[in-house]
Amino acid sequence: MPKLTVVVPAYNESEVLAIFHKRLWGVLNTLSLQCDVLYIDDGSADDTWAIMQSLAAADARVGALKLSRNFGKEIALTAGLDHVDADAAVVIDADLQDPPELIPELVAQWQAGYDVVYATRSARTGESGFKRFTAVAFYRTMEVLSDVPVPRDTGDFRLLSRRALKALSQLRERQRFMKGLFAWIGYRQTAVRYLREPRQAGKTKWNYWRLAQFAIEGITSFSSAPLRLATWTGMAASVFAFLFGLKVLVKAMLHGDPVPGYPSLMVVVLFLGGIQLLALGVIGEYLGRNYAESKQRPLYFIEEERLPGHDAGVSSALHTDATRRR
Repeated sequence: MPKLTVVVPAYNESEVLAIFHKRLWGVLNTLSLQCDVLYIDDGSADDTWAIMQSLAAADARVGALKLSRNFGKEIALTAGLDHVDADAAVVIDADLQDPPELIPELVAQWQAGYDVVYATRSARTGESGFKRFTAVAFYRTMEVLSDVPVPRDTGDFRLLSRRALKALSQLRERQRFMKGLFAWIGYRQTAVRYLREPRQAGKTKWNYWRLAQFAIEGITSFSSAPLRLATWTGMAASVFAFLFGLKVLVKAMLHGDPVPGYPSLMVVVLFLGGIQLLALGVIGEYLGRNYAESKQRPLYFIEEERLPGHDAGVSSALHTDATRRR
């Protein structure tokens, strides 16, 4: 019988985890597959790990990983996928905004021959108008700038086949934008549309600062367009400054006009200075990513692990990163 593993990264989700688990198993029990669940605790400060341990102790089909600290969702998701040994894996958040009841439809598309089946949001209920606007702006910007087409309005909720998992495990960059990596591996991909629900309990961990950082991460990881934009903006500013200077010179030679005053001079200086700082900032973003990659640090450390059907244990950095690669 084919095996399906559901990977669930969580950070401070103690309020909703038990509700999520009950709904998830209600769905998995209807599938004609061998199913298990792997929870990943991304350094939570609440009782998330204790709940995961109790769920794993009560059911051998449930596993849990505890990262040594909060590495971020992208790394937590990577750690979970590294530990999957199944014919397919479903990635889903624990906040119940992505309904587990959609999993059978994802499985049906996988059984029809697709390697990546991603869930695309047709609506986003329970979110502010500004957040919906920024989400639309981000996905449209990625669509224009990215070297690899990233599906619109699509999060991490998706199913990955075994060969898609194997391909993904070979991508070990430190600055990870998983939505882009899912698209980059290629293979046969299709979408399943759904209505995204409001969060069932707890509070979102994504404030606007973190969302802005995430957007920058995505754009710089899969596009060099900002560098080209800085180049073309610099060229345009240089041409503008040259033409403006030529105009002042010709006017002074023909009419003996005095040097333009302080306001116009400050406008030019501030404009060119702003352009230079913007270009340096863009270059700095890419340089910082190269610096992080050059250090070749392990992606994560695991403090404790209990895989489905295995006993609890303690893992080292070598075990968690290098030896988990397929």
